[in-house]
Amino acid sequence: MKKKIETNELLDRLPPHLKQYIKPQDYEQYTPINQAVWRYVMRKNVNYLSRVAHESYLNGLEKTGISIDDIPSMYGMNRILKEIGWAAVAVDGFIPPNAFMEFQAYKVLVIASDIRQLENIEYTPAPDIIHEGAGHAPIIASPDYAEYLRRFGEVGAKAISSAHDIDMYEAVRELSILKESPLPTSPKGEGANSAKQEHLSKIEAAETRVEELQNKKVKPSEISLIRNLHWWTVEYGLVGTVKDPKIYGAGLLSSIGESVWCMKHEVKKIPYSIDAAYQDFDITKPQPQLYVTPDFAYLQEVLEEFANTMAVRKGGWRGLKKLIKSKQLGTIEISTGLQISGNFSRMIKNEDNEVVYFETEGRTALSYREKEVIGHGISRHTNGFRSPLGKLKGINLSIENMGPRDLQAYSFYDGKPISFEFESGITVEGLNVTGMRNLRGELMLIQFTDCTVKYKDEVLFTPEMGDFDMAVGKEIVSAFAGAADYHSFDLVNHVSNSETIRVQLSEKEKQLNALYKEVRAIRNSSELDSTKLQHIFKTLKENYATDWLLPLEIYELVVKMDSRFSEEVLKHLLHLKEEKPKVAHLIDGGLELLNSSASLEKTKEIN
Repeated sequence: MKKKIETNELLDRLPPHLKQYIKPQDYEQYTPINQAVWRYVMRKNVNYLSRVAHESYLNGLEKTGISIDDIPSMYGMNRILKEIGWAAVAVDGFIPPNAFMEFQAYKVLVIASDIRQLENIEYTPAPDIIHEGAGHAPIIASPDYAEYLRRFGEVGAKAISSAHDIDMYEAVRELSILKESPLPTSPKGEGANSAKQEHLSKIEAAETRVEELQNKKVKPSEISLIRNLHWWTVEYGLVGTVKDPKIYGAGLLSSIGESVWCMKHEVKKIPYSIDAAYQDFDITKPQPQLYVTPDFAYLQEVLEEFANTMAVRKGGWRGLKKLIKSKQLGTIEISTGLQISGNFSRMIKNEDNEVVYFETEGRTALSYREKEVIGHGISRHTNGFRSPLGKLKGINLSIENMGPRDLQAYSFYDGKPISFEFESGITVEGLNVTGMRNLRGELMLIQFTDCTVKYKDEVLFTPEMGDFDMAVGKEIVSAFAGAADYHSFDLVNHVSNSETIRVQLSEKEKQLNALYKEVRAIRNSSELDSTKLQHIFKTLKENYATDWLLPLEIYELVVKMDSRFSEEVLKHLLHLKEEKPKVAHLIDGGLELLNSSASLEKTKEIN
């Protein structure tokens, strides 16, 4: 049976190329252990973050429908988020950066619905519902921050990527999936060790791949630079002063390890500026430095400062060069407002570095003000589009500024043959069919038949290639990623090289989850069943001696009982601290959450 995706008005307006990433949440996939992980992290976070997080955090939890005790449902979140003008969708792990940004532009939070494993309770490189739901969602209750997030999405969606970015995205996605997936479970013996070793080898190979790509010397693309800004603000940002910062970044808000670590003196605090765009990060390690913005309004100032460096605002040969190198679908806009969307493959520049000719290959569409020009979609321009740009030789007036009388003066008659030369030396000779004007009355497109276009000794276009549609404009004023009109292309074609590995529980793991479920039911009931808890604890000690989270949950229920049972549970937890030093601080953290005067007294007595 196909799972239904809960929707609302905000989600209904999403374009198909974004909807392709949405998946049903499938709430039943969450195990009782998953719920316990969520509850532990949230209780720790709320207890600690109430002192160090931005003031909007706690209010935001309530406003966005984030519960401490239960993993949130998308339906519930959307119902409440709607009140502040946002929505949320579930996705499978990492999605391409431009798509992620575009979701934000539509005021939609992207939430990886999977949850970290108990072994990665402090931090996971994979996006999960703790990071996305409990990290991103609460802070958007702040109007200034919500507007920054939306505006960041608008700018980031236009950022041009490179082939290296695509490789990096797939490598990081694969590594995060492997690290978050559980070790293979199989019958004891040689086969189990072999499967475990194979899994660890895959992780090692994925780490090596990420490291190789990170160390590769490539000029940073726009998407890599704006991704850095996103990382140092939305993910790992601090707000306030360098001496007294507060946390607002989702990566910090969702990590019980890094939220404490980031406040230590070892982590350098730097005043936030556009320099953060040029500071790389390593997703697999704690961050050695963080940036502090004085307030959320200042984030927008830096964003606009960065946007002024992007091809979407600067255009020119540099913008077109970025699109050619990206080998991805992109758009240029010329001075008449005509937008050409396709895979750009070539340009010719003059001695002043002005683009005088460009080409696309494959399906291309022409638009004006983000709407496809009627009759100029991919069905007409199946084999690419090419056109000269600039002014005509010996004529001071550019074509786009010519009125009807000017056109007649220079022999631009519909249905008449014409021959002219651009200042660049490109010549056009053919039968002038018709022209198309923009809203300002400027010519932006001229159609020719029986047309030949030449540059020096090279023939750029011949009559055998069909009609020649010439873009009219002096210069490229903008260049950006994606199509001007997303309806022009079939963009529902994303297939990642990797998919999240679903947990397949062994019989023993199913039995452990059943114990967690029983404890959860007892906690939610009106009466404490001490006898049943003792039976569960006995089973736990006999069959799952190394599990530390369920004993903590049991102790939470019985700590106020002055009984031998509560002492026995505490003694077991203290023993686990010695046996498993790597989780000792997690056990301590759980004990600290309990109103601990009684807990501390018992600890002293037992020791």
